[in-house]
Amino acid sequence: MAYGIVHHFPGGTKDQYEASISAVHPSRTSLPKGQIFHAAGASPGGWTIVAIHDSKESWERFRNEVLMPKMQQGIPGGFATPPEETPFEVSNKIP
Repeated sequence: MAYGIVHHFPGGTKDQYEASISAVHPSRTSLPKGQIFHAAGASPGGWTIVAIHDSKESWERFRNEVLMPKMQQGIPGGFATPPEETPFEVSNKIP
């Protein structure tokens, strides 16, 4: 079952997003293994990212092996604080 994550970075900016995404995604035109959707943009009070993975296990692998190690090392110009995180099981995905 697909698995979604919503990350909201209070006070986050597009520049911080660009620095962070460059550090954790393979490129601007491809997604990490297991991720099937990615959207991001300015939202009230900061920056929000929505990612859909093909499974909860895929998300956890990306989080544990890529995202958290990079964020703990510090990403120059990246988000300064951890996000507010809302996970959800995807019950409908079109297409």
